[in-house]
Amino acid sequence: MRLQPAVADRFQDRHNGPDAAQTAQMLRVIGVESVEELISQTVPPAIRLERPLNLPAPLTEREFLREFRALMSQNVVARSFIGLGYHDTVTPPVILRNILENPGWYTAYTPYQAEIAQGRLEALINYQTMVIDLTGLEIANASLLDEATAAAEAMTMFFGQRKRKTAMKFFVDTQALPQTIDVLRTRATPLGIELVLGAPADAAFGDEFFGALVQYPAADGSIHDHRAFIEKAHADGLFVVMATDLLALTLLTSPGELGADCAVGSSQRFGVPLGFGGPHAGFFATKDQFKRVIPGRLIGASVDATGQPAYRMALQTREQHIRREKATSNICTAQVLLSVIAGMYAVYHGPERLRQIAVNVAAHTRRAADALTALGYEQVNAFYFDTLKIKAESREAADAIRREAEAALLNFRYFEENGQAFIGLSFHENTDASDVLDVLLVFAKVAGKLRFAPIDEDDDFFMDESWNDEHFFKSAMGKRLANSGKLEAAIPASLERTSAYLTHPVFNLHHSEHEMLRYMKHLENKDISLAHSMIPLGSCTMKLNATTEMIPVTWATVGALHPFAPASQTKGYQQLFRELESYLCEVTGFAAVSLQPNSGAQGEYAGLLAIRGYHHSRGDYHRDVALIPTSAHGTNPASAVMAGMRVVLVKCDDKGNIDVADLKARAAEHADKLSCLMVTYPSTHGVYEESIIDICQTIHQHGGRVYMDGANMNAQVGLTSPATIGADVCHLNLHKTFCIPHGGGGPGVGPIGVVADLAPYLPGHAVQSNGQGEGHPAGSFSAVSAAPWGSASILPISYAYIRMMGADGLKAATETAILNANYIKAKLSTHYPVLYAGSQGRCAHEMILDCREFKKAGIEVEDIAKRLMDYGFHAPTVSFPVAGTLMVEPTESEPKEELDRFIDAMIRIREEIRTVEEGRADQRDNLLKNAPHPAHVVMADDWTKPYTRQQAAYPAEWVRHSKVWPTVSRIDSAYGDRNLVCACLPVESYGESTVEAMAAVGE
Repeated sequence: MRLQPAVADRFQDRHNGPDAAQTAQMLRVIGVESVEELISQTVPPAIRLERPLNLPAPLTEREFLREFRALMSQNVVARSFIGLGYHDTVTPPVILRNILENPGWYTAYTPYQAEIAQGRLEALINYQTMVIDLTGLEIANASLLDEATAAAEAMTMFFGQRKRKTAMKFFVDTQALPQTIDVLRTRATPLGIELVLGAPADAAFGDEFFGALVQYPAADGSIHDHRAFIEKAHADGLFVVMATDLLALTLLTSPGELGADCAVGSSQRFGVPLGFGGPHAGFFATKDQFKRVIPGRLIGASVDATGQPAYRMALQTREQHIRREKATSNICTAQVLLSVIAGMYAVYHGPERLRQIAVNVAAHTRRAADALTALGYEQVNAFYFDTLKIKAESREAADAIRREAEAALLNFRYFEENGQAFIGLSFHENTDASDVLDVLLVFAKVAGKLRFAPIDEDDDFFMDESWNDEHFFKSAMGKRLANSGKLEAAIPASLERTSAYLTHPVFNLHHSEHEMLRYMKHLENKDISLAHSMIPLGSCTMKLNATTEMIPVTWATVGALHPFAPASQTKGYQQLFRELESYLCEVTGFAAVSLQPNSGAQGEYAGLLAIRGYHHSRGDYHRDVALIPTSAHGTNPASAVMAGMRVVLVKCDDKGNIDVADLKARAAEHADKLSCLMVTYPSTHGVYEESIIDICQTIHQHGGRVYMDGANMNAQVGLTSPATIGADVCHLNLHKTFCIPHGGGGPGVGPIGVVADLAPYLPGHAVQSNGQGEGHPAGSFSAVSAAPWGSASILPISYAYIRMMGADGLKAATETAILNANYIKAKLSTHYPVLYAGSQGRCAHEMILDCREFKKAGIEVEDIAKRLMDYGFHAPTVSFPVAGTLMVEPTESEPKEELDRFIDAMIRIREEIRTVEEGRADQRDNLLKNAPHPAHVVMADDWTKPYTRQQAAYPAEWVRHSKVWPTVSRIDSAYGDRNLVCACLPVESYGESTVEAMAAVGE
């Protein structure tokens, strides 16, 4: 036998769906000889890259894991007592394995199609209920990006609700978390809001104030009763935001009971790894009167077509995808996967275990405080939960403690107030008695009190004088702590919590692992994800999230680091940041990249702030006009308004391209005030606009800058780039093009790349300078996210994708995405009109199917979306960017077999529509209008539909072999908005009188 050399094990062959034989078949259908011929007909030659991307040679999966483990081993996993809103926690293994590491949860999409997202929606209702109960307020959203951005959203919400339009000041507690103050400053400046920092006890208000924020417990750990402050603020017409801690609220009186109008914070310590700062779910709760303006995603209960309870996203008319620049909510600022984990943490532990965890934390903190006092240190906080504030004799003494602590791999917080040095110690769920002893040992060493043995003379504890000093100290102090007896929590009696929380059965039924496992699997089975089938969402790029890319996320060297850990302990992360930034610079053609924005929306905002900072540095404060095409994403105008800009719309022509004549006219009209153009490329209509270079040059000629939305970068990488086209700044959706999973609607990462003269205006950070990482640009304005590098722990996913694909692989991915899209277009164009195409009849990586003609037969595009569920598919993007259409994006990672199933489903649905058009099916009672068809409907004893059960449930033969059952019928969205319920339904509402019970709850 003659042996042949083995074929290279290329990751790109695993990532890209079609193999060589399938590619050849697809090319024949499209009508071209080669992929290169297709690309030449699709991408304008004027914007093609002149050279290949300069990236490292691709690694195999095994090579990558070996190299990346070595890279991240440079990180030091120390024990962190820094606090400041970030705490070590335990992710219950049953949640770790079955949610965080489970593609059934992390590859799902935002639950716009609620009938096939009931599991995730129920998990989010649990999260909202948890937040409502613990904060004592009436309504909560399904998460925001982090605590700092939640605080900023609260400030801007109340700014919009202020009674006096001349009120432009917002009071901020000096003991708010420093990163929160930083983000508040960023958000306030473009809107003209003046932050006034002060101590709540000394606050004085006037007509110029509209709101205030206090931290509870404070950043230094102290606990204060803010009732008088809140009453005073309310008397002066202010709204009050309370930044707080969910674990502390199991012991402390809730913000709602204290009178606060809003409560914000982070749910990170409910089982979500530190992850060097993210991703973590920020929470936001407020009074019912603000439900129409609450930011973020809101999950509500409704009923389906059979009257059964069902969940869906509520009050969507306030969101940016509908209201654009007038939006009061941005749907793209959520951390769904992380809020699901936090909610499940509460479900698993229940109210009693949560309280016990808090009691343990408080007890360790109290014991440490007493021991430090005995050692001669002054602990400043009179009342506290988990954080102590230790006065240092001098700056030199604090430095000595730092050196001793870091040598023992213990991280404390070091700060100064009015020239006085302090050490902060924050204890957490992972703290045990040995940790407390190790902390105390550091202070004893510096104080020279290792032979300190405060044991009663009549104690019969054996103390061997031959023990070394450390052994002697730990033995003696350990005995003291063990004998400390029952401790009183260091919480004021007036603030001890007496109200109940988490009383719903869901938080009291699943405390054994077997019960919890089954509950999570029960919810998972109600959802559709990439683990089931293709999710062909235009603009959302639902592509493969490879297992090898995901594996490092839960390594300790990735997930167990505090974001404010010393630089000497984070060398692996710093190298990761440097290399990833350099790769993204190469891909975009830009000079610098910031990784801080932790969502695409944050990236848009940061990019606009960079442009704003550039104009202001030149004295051009008057440049505030943002030109935005009518086809743009709804986030574009919403972000522009947040950045203090005025939106001027630019028309599109009949082919979906930017109307160049109108753009030139608008640019000339606003030349002296022009700040930027916001443009998506390829266009939101799925076309490479051939006039893009002319468009960018026009903006530059009038003194403006070009912001490119990176939503469609999956059609650029390796073929063209934002810099080549002429853009000045671009945000990248790493959860799209670069393979970070959508997680059911978050996490995401939205880094921005900029040309050289915009680099000085990238985000900075108050706590830890972004200059810490060599080559990471130091920002000239404040932070956009709470953590210096945003959602750092999921950056390895994109890093892995680039390292394993290499330059050729990334280009091949883009080409394959275009191939797959044009294959679908070729197969479906005789059944559905394709709305837009390039000059040679090609689409980019996505296309728009026009379904508006079907309205004549009474069929809406929503009916097609719901019927696709019966075929086992999530619908394409519905009615965006054109009402009555479907925007389809197959991505490169779907194989031909899956594309053919989707094509077959769409053709069959077209035939079903034809039966209505031709009068063979009733306009109101047909397969589409009644879709989806859950099992309990199909299997009901009574079947009165004018079609068979088989047509309803098994419309194609291949569906029989892989049926994904919707668990509810079509949901009545209007009913849910009229009877708004955003918490767990009462048990009785699941009976026969569901509608009546829900209406009563809604009232």
